[in-house]
Amino acid sequence: MTGEVLLRNVIEEDLPIFYIHQIDPVAAQMADFPSREKEAFMAHWAKILADDSLVKMTVLYDGQVSGNVVCFDRDGEREVGYWIGNDYWGKGIATRALKALLDAVETRPLYAHVVKHNIGSQRVLEKCGFVKIREEGGDYIYLLDG
Repeated sequence: MTGEVLLRNVIEEDLPIFYIHQIDPVAAQMADFPSREKEAFMAHWAKILADDSLVKMTVLYDGQVSGNVVCFDRDGEREVGYWIGNDYWGKGIATRALKALLDAVETRPLYAHVVKHNIGSQRVLEKCGFVKIREEGGDYIYLLDG
């Protein structure tokens, strides 16, 4: 776990890097989330950037854009999510980035969805204090209550 992890606001220049991260077939399979075509991806992020109710932060690892962390409302619950580029896996970046986001977001409870086969993401959530509370389809639902 060497290297500095920092969060900053997402800027448009980050989006091409986020796009590359999400088209990685291994990452898409791990997240169980289909990659978007570039136009759809950019349109999706344009909506995210325009929505002030969302927390959206770029994750920097040693000054390099390595992913993003977000906090948003879904079906009346406040959720967190993150996407770290495959080249940055296994360095503790997701855990440190999520902890930094949790320090900045005071809202509780917070929820997270993670696909059952994504053991790494489950470990990230547990290291950050989330507890598995239920299954929903192919996902586990995690809760951070305090």
